[in-house]
Amino acid sequence: MALLALGVIILIVYFNSGSGGLQIPSFGVTVTSREAVSRAEGSCTSEVIEALPYLKKAYGSAMQKVLHVGPDSCTVVSNLLKEGKEAWGVEPYDLDDADSSCKSLVRKGFVRLSDIKFSLPYRPDSFNLVVVSDALDYLTPRYLNKTLPDLARVSTDGLVIFTGNPGQQKAKVSELPKFGRPAKLRSNSWWTRYFIQTGLTENEGPLKKFEQAASKGNYEPDCQIFHLSS
Repeated sequence: MALLALGVIILIVYFNSGSGGLQIPSFGVTVTSREAVSRAEGSCTSEVIEALPYLKKAYGSAMQKVLHVGPDSCTVVSNLLKEGKEAWGVEPYDLDDADSSCKSLVRKGFVRLSDIKFSLPYRPDSFNLVVVSDALDYLTPRYLNKTLPDLARVSTDGLVIFTGNPGQQKAKVSELPKFGRPAKLRSNSWWTRYFIQTGLTENEGPLKKFEQAASKGNYEPDCQIFHLSS
């Protein structure tokens, strides 16, 4: 009887759960794919917001026309637009839980929902700078080989890539994003070798300026940040 009662309770929780999320019946927890990334992965997208003042000092006029690729792109784009920048975003996850402000950016074409495993819907050299966060960690090398050159294709002045650090808390299996696999948090040396293999070089000038500005501001990022020439 006890097992039957428990089964009924689980079914009730399951069928009364809201849509747009992944349900964990045993604990009654519902999370959306983007919530899982922000909460469990430490969110390198929130790191982008913290890093913006230092990126502006490092890249100067190249921050005038920016593309952000990653979850919660609406927040990054909104921040840049408020500062008078030209900004667009690519959201690789669902937007079912987007607020009215984000939906407005989508309607106006500032933010697009797009699978980054395929070619970005932009012409070559469409942006000065492309900033990527919480996205490449979910791609296998096979798709990285396609996506990374495409990110470089649409940029004139470089790429800034935020990736998770090995040892950061990983998402639970029940909280996987819609890429269908857990994040692969790769080391700095792995990324460095990979960038060299794909023909991308370190963007030394902006990197030095970024490090100097970050040091003066006592900013210590939790995520790995790579500055690459496109």
